[in-house]
Amino acid sequence: MFVLHESQQLQILYESLEKSIPESLKVYGAIFNIKNKNPFNMEVLVDAWPDYQIVITRPQREEMKDDLDHYTNTYQIFTKAPDKLEEVLACPQVINWDQAFQIQGCQENLREAIRKISASKSVQVDYVKTVLITKQMPMEPNDDQVDVMESFKMKESFQNIFLDPSHAGLVNEQWTFGKNDRSLKYIERCLQNFPGFGVLGPEGYLISWVVMEQSCEMRMGYTVPKYRNHGYMKKMSVHIMKYFIQKKMPFYFHVSEHEKYHQALSDMKFKVAPCGWHQWKCTPEKYC
Repeated sequence: MFVLHESQQLQILYESLEKSIPESLKVYGAIFNIKNKNPFNMEVLVDAWPDYQIVITRPQREEMKDDLDHYTNTYQIFTKAPDKLEEVLACPQVINWDQAFQIQGCQENLREAIRKISASKSVQVDYVKTVLITKQMPMEPNDDQVDVMESFKMKESFQNIFLDPSHAGLVNEQWTFGKNDRSLKYIERCLQNFPGFGVLGPEGYLISWVVMEQSCEMRMGYTVPKYRNHGYMKKMSVHIMKYFIQKKMPFYFHVSEHEKYHQALSDMKFKVAPCGWHQWKCTPEKYC
């Protein structure tokens, strides 16, 4: 594996990965941010060029200073050749198995290679699979989408806002994957560099929100229990969709298989991607 540096190569790769959406979404979204100021100081690795089979996006080495910070130490992977993945993942120049980290992707066939290498290196793996939700790429507002957007008008006593780092504590308190000091720092960094969207209730407090992270995925979504089942997340989505369409950004997120939002998502013309959303949290036994 080697790093792609040239902007022209990154653009060619980006356009090529679009043909493999939704399976390529994690690396596709990461490369979008790498091409646009690269605020998380990430890099792109390929096994060959231009006829690549494996693409990995990861933080540059100087970013991965904290061996326990699996939020920063995150790798996004896409492969056309899962049979070659085990050899690649075993290489210490590709993944640092001596620290805690995460692997994220939209392909379940990454699982076997990760399982084998982690077992050989005495690394504990916590695997999570959820439902991947996407929009047609590239996103363009068709007549149906415009009608949906216009049908969800925010009540005058509620207001759409952009989040800022001062909201990180509240977001962290309610994030299933968070609730700790490292996740707080991670959320602060996301809000310093990427859009976060929220709804203010009539009392002037946040009642619903969602935050974009380093691979362009919308995550950390939450609605205060008092305001659930009233469509505020759906109404906030109108604001989000207009923003992403204007910026021509990738847009996707994941939800639990048991969440009750599937009808609302269908109303907003979102699609369930059959490949799913997958995350492997890897922790060396010495840190367990």
